[in-house]
Amino acid sequence: MRLPSSPNLHRLFSSSPSTAAATSASSTNLDLDAILETLSSYANDWQRALDFFHWSAPAAAAGGLSNSAAALERTVDILGKHFEFPLAWSLISSQSRILSPPDLLRPSFRVLFNRLAAAHLVNEALAALYRAASEYGLRDRDTFHQLVDALCDHRHAVEAEELCLRSKSPPFPPNTKTYNLLLRGWLKLEWWRKCREFWEEMDQKGVEKDLHSYSIYMDICYKSGKPWKTVKVYKELKKKGFPLDVVVYNTVIQAIGVPQGADLGIRMYREMLDSSCKPNVVTFNIIIKLLCREGRFREGYAFVDRMNKVGCAPNAVTYHCFFQNMSQPKEILGLYERMLRNGTRPRMDTYVMLIKKFGRWGFLRPVFMIWESMKEQGHSPNSFAYHALIDALMERGLVDMARKYDEEMVALGLSPKPRKSFRAEGTGKMGNDNDDDILRDVF
Repeated sequence: MRLPSSPNLHRLFSSSPSTAAATSASSTNLDLDAILETLSSYANDWQRALDFFHWSAPAAAAGGLSNSAAALERTVDILGKHFEFPLAWSLISSQSRILSPPDLLRPSFRVLFNRLAAAHLVNEALAALYRAASEYGLRDRDTFHQLVDALCDHRHAVEAEELCLRSKSPPFPPNTKTYNLLLRGWLKLEWWRKCREFWEEMDQKGVEKDLHSYSIYMDICYKSGKPWKTVKVYKELKKKGFPLDVVVYNTVIQAIGVPQGADLGIRMYREMLDSSCKPNVVTFNIIIKLLCREGRFREGYAFVDRMNKVGCAPNAVTYHCFFQNMSQPKEILGLYERMLRNGTRPRMDTYVMLIKKFGRWGFLRPVFMIWESMKEQGHSPNSFAYHALIDALMERGLVDMARKYDEEMVALGLSPKPRKSFRAEGTGKMGNDNDDDILRDVF
């Protein structure tokens, strides 16, 4: 049986009554990728995402417990994004009867910790850890580190350090990974002095630093405005005989390429190849971004071709490097179409970026082309997409149309209330002669 693509599945489910959809799901061989992509397309509509989770549950279960666990993880993440934490807990509780051993629930707790920390609900995140241990049997260090990672990732390194190092009875004694997570937390906060002090504290306490420790510290040096120090640490690692990985090389390529130009970054890339370290998509994206900043788009395209040859498929960020630096609408739309033809799925920030770019230039036809393409690809617009579209309409004085989309955004629950006021500029009518002339000149 031919599997429906994610956009088609999105439209099928969106237009089907729940009962009919549930019936068809059990007889349709959906693969995991289609299920996860469709769930992601409902990231801005938690109710539909939850309905789809239940609708696709039989198909996910047919693929094994790991598929069910992956679908649960994605759904919990969407619920957490919309602060529907009671529903997330209820879903985890109901699925825990099916998913065994408890390890299958760990990814769902990881995203739950992450969403709680992102909402700055630190006490609730700590309570979630203890519930994971007491009710679901996740009493291991990995689950604990997931919580620490979530806190550090969302600017709560102070609380994470208190839990790990200053508490009288921490859940687990700190090890190298604990210190690495905390070091990255100070990096996220951009507390450079604290980063240096913590790095020295690791030496004072006899913490054995691994390659990941040095990778984080190299990133700290680069982001604190000391790229030369990043290169120095890299050379020290080589002297010590550390087996350098792609993360180290990516950091060095960026540290050299941003201040000194793409050519030196490419030279480090070649040194990476000579050391038999295989580049990943991040490596190529860094180099392509360096080239695009210098207007060297042809060379950037050559690296995209090289990615395909080595089996490293371009992602949305690869194309963002071009979009951010291009200034010709035709070229941008042509590249966007190429992106779709090559099977690279745009992200929501892809659409927002392009709508903003065309909106600033005053070109509404490509704005609506991107808006319609977003829906065709099975993505539900979020508040950022709506605001970008509304701003583009306001720039051209289309107040009535902008108000319509603002009301639509409020009705979908993406904004708590309408904008306080719309500027009384323009007629609020679509498509005067001047607009058509401008669009014809560009397209």
